[in-house]
Amino acid sequence: MPRYIAPVQGKAGQIIDVIVLLIMAIGALYIPLWLGLAGSAKHPEPLENATWEALGQNPTMVEQWQKLGFADAESAAELIAARFDYSFSIGALVVMIVVIVGYYAILLRFSEKEYRDVVAEKFGE
Repeated sequence: MPRYIAPVQGKAGQIIDVIVLLIMAIGALYIPLWLGLAGSAKHPEPLENATWEALGQNPTMVEQWQKLGFADAESAAELIAARFDYSFSIGALVVMIVVIVGYYAILLRFSEKEYRDVVAEKFGE
């Protein structure tokens, strides 16, 4: 039985693969921010005359904020008041489920095709 030799991908194909993966990775990280879907992308309500007590900070916390360079409560108020928004929509959930199931189906289909190609190449039809 002849030894199996896998097909070799060309340099251009490798470069295209890297570019596509890079675009997908950057897109996966940036698109939620661009669409305002990330929790930290939400802007907090501005606080008027913020004090450490109004922000719920005890003396130990105040000391740590000051070590970080925030001399007064006004300068740290935006960071302290920022909260994640954990709300979601049913539509977004359904779209995510469809995307994941669709990806899984495509993955299975391509894997089956490649598996059959390897078996046919190794053992014949």
